Amino acid sequence: MTAIEIEYCVPCGFLERAEEIQHALLDQFGDRLDRVALVTGDHGVLTVAVDGDVIWDKAEDDYDVDAITRRVRDAI
Repeated sequence: MTAIEIEYCVPCGFLERAEEIQHALLDQFGDRLDRVALVTGDHGVLTVAVDGDVIWDKAEDDYDVDAITRRVRDAI
């Protein structure tokens, strides 16, 4: 099984985006995942990691929930 962590910047107000990603991943892969955890952060962070490997980073990639879901699919 797979563990996903979504780290998001609290001061930036990225909780809603993190929850949107979490919801999409649980809808799509819920039966194949151990957990989809929200991890608080700062300094503008918004990342998605699968088993410790960052597969999406707001600093490098456009925010697109469908694209993030595809990357998770490829990683699991």
